[in-house]
Amino acid sequence: MAKREKKKAASLAETKERLSRSEYEEELKKLHVELVKLQQWVVAKGLKVCIVFEGRDGAGKGGTIKAITERVSPRVFRVIALPAPSDREKSQMYAQRYLRHLPAAGEVVIFDRSWYNRAGVERVMGFCTEEQVERFLVVTPLFEKLMVESGIILLKYWLEVSAEEQQRRLEDRINDGRKIWKLSPMDLKSFSRWDEYTRARDDMFAATDSDWAPWYMALSEDKRRVRLNIISHLLEQIPYEDLTRKTKVKLPKRTEIGRYRSMAYPFKMVEERF
Repeated sequence: MAKREKKKAASLAETKERLSRSEYEEELKKLHVELVKLQQWVVAKGLKVCIVFEGRDGAGKGGTIKAITERVSPRVFRVIALPAPSDREKSQMYAQRYLRHLPAAGEVVIFDRSWYNRAGVERVMGFCTEEQVERFLVVTPLFEKLMVESGIILLKYWLEVSAEEQQRRLEDRINDGRKIWKLSPMDLKSFSRWDEYTRARDDMFAATDSDWAPWYMALSEDKRRVRLNIISHLLEQIPYEDLTRKTKVKLPKRTEIGRYRSMAYPFKMVEERF
């Protein structure tokens, strides 16, 4: 098992040359235009879209989600990143706290980690029993079938990164004051448990990669490439039409400016330091 994982990590490291910022931004701009078209279609047709992002610590889930959402409406694209469950939530049915966040008509809900915490971090770090994990793996495909049959378009993405690249990114978080908040005590505790997470991931795939809710794995050695690859794939999974061209937008004529004189209010101005 360890040899296979080392081979896999080596193959992940042998990726294409990293994408330049200018190439990335040019392609991302095109994809953002398409995401806006998708947004308009989702609202017009009352679609319900649920996107799950899972993956190893440092695999780039947050950056990918930001790339998806930075040019669309937060009223349509909602990002859900739940904290650790409260004592009350621990006493509830396991999926209960996720159910309330599922999309209604005209919404795209993105889970930055999801109910699959039970199959991953909770299992590896001993926050649940093996019996609870086994029950979760049996029930989850049925739960997701219920979602899909209710009209939800469910997409599940796993971001995979090599051990070497993961270590580089986590060290970068330690040394960069802008990113230190991303490094949680749980990240540090779980860092040494690579094989345990690999085994948990493989069990999760085997049990929950269904015809109605398949897993899609994306290689994340190059953060820019993985963002473009996932957005392109996402757009292909939901057929949509361009509604933006059907209505030409024109600015209305303004009334005359200057008829109202602003009073000399003592505004507290922001200092222009730059």
